[in-house]
Amino acid sequence: MSAEQQNNEEVTIDLRRLFILIKKHIISILIWMIGLGLIAYGVSEYVLVPKYTASTQLLVNRKTTDANQAYANQQADINAVTTYKDIITSNVILKGASKYLANPVTLVKKATPAKKAVYKTNDDGTRTLVKKAVKAKPAVYKRESKSYSVSANELASAVSVTTTTSSQVFTLSATAETPAKAQAIANAVAKEFKEQIPKIMDVNNVTIVAAAAKGTKSYPNVKMITMVGVLAGLVISLLIIIIKDLSDTTVREDSFMTNELGLTNLGEIAHITMPKDWTFTAKTAEKRGSSRRRI
Repeated sequence: MSAEQQNNEEVTIDLRRLFILIKKHIISILIWMIGLGLIAYGVSEYVLVPKYTASTQLLVNRKTTDANQAYANQQADINAVTTYKDIITSNVILKGASKYLANPVTLVKKATPAKKAVYKTNDDGTRTLVKKAVKAKPAVYKRESKSYSVSANELASAVSVTTTTSSQVFTLSATAETPAKAQAIANAVAKEFKEQIPKIMDVNNVTIVAAAAKGTKSYPNVKMITMVGVLAGLVISLLIIIIKDLSDTTVREDSFMTNELGLTNLGEIAHITMPKDWTFTAKTAEKRGSSRRRI
């Protein structure tokens, strides 16, 4: 027999032994898999703090009336998306967003100052009302969301920007402990960026393509963690079974005695399975024999 055939035979024998071990310990393997899977599910569902992510999309471009210049501006905006990505996560934008989150109100209508009535004096000395008096009206504000105390440094770790090749649209994502907070952070940073970018760069048109909705759960991934727990149970149980099998010094085959140890096989002792009632039958026979001797 060649060395290659011998190696193939050893691999076949080892695989056969592995399948026998798996079949023999299938219940313990399933217990390990189900047990670690349940532990992983419990930890991911009830122990780990969940995170939620909300996203908004922004478009930045330059307005121009020159048709020949429009294409050049579009290409320049595409190339500048990386710059916008750095600006939107800069301290200038994040500080403004942090301030807005502390008091998230938007001016809907400016305050109207009070105006006195205007009268015209006629030739006969009477006065005619020309313009009525206008009462002062306070400014009208709209609260966009709940107030959140989030520092600029916290926003820097919560906000991320993703871009698409050959596109002027980029996505701003925010991650927080609640869906509403993630939504508020994403919209606040987008709003501050829209207000500040014309002052920073020669860009006069920023559009929030899609405002952020309530965040969706992004961490932890319960299904994935549970599957990892099940797989870990399978691997650990197989390792324990294989190590125990390799540590077992019991001789299982005659070939090991003759081929490995060089001993001569003198014979085999058969294993006899006795009936369950053998002890009872022997005692009964003994009783019967003693009773006969008494007679």
